Amino acid sequence: MTISIIKATEEMCEELAKIKKQVWQTTYAQIYPADKINNFDNIKHTEKFKKYVLAKDIELFVAMIDSKIVGYVAVGQSPHRKEKQIEIVLLYLLKEFQGKGFGKIMFEFAKNKIKQTGAKLFFVSCNKFNHNAQKFYEKMGGKIIHIDEDNEDKSLPQITFLYEI
Repeated sequence: MTISIIKATEEMCEELAKIKKQVWQTTYAQIYPADKINNFDNIKHTEKFKKYVLAKDIELFVAMIDSKIVGYVAVGQSPHRKEKQIEIVLLYLLKEFQGKGFGKIMFEFAKNKIKQTGAKLFFVSCNKFNHNAQKFYEKMGGKIIHIDEDNEDKSLPQITFLYEI
């Protein structure tokens, strides 16, 4: 199996929303509140992906294996932070493709895109309770620089990693 990474198009956004829902169901079922997962709005998330496709300060890419979209990665200015900093905004990979080196390929792809901007460092945030993601980002060389305080809604607390290029 070979993975290819290409620029996302608006036509791919509905499929990206489906992938996000699958990842939430397999990765975040024990973390996110059940109603957040059960009430996942495909239309809303499709529209969010379209905004990323059209954004000037974020680039969205899809990861494909045998012409099937299996994940996505976005790099650029964080839409969630006041300060303008470059980061890997999203990195999602379907569960059945995790642990096979594809996430590392996607991460390195994103890192190279960031490097092309001239940035010397970048950030990644992941859910504080997603221990597999934390291990992955540490393995990729990230240093934890911030951990949010706990919140009743476990989908909110994040851990931020810093990477130097």
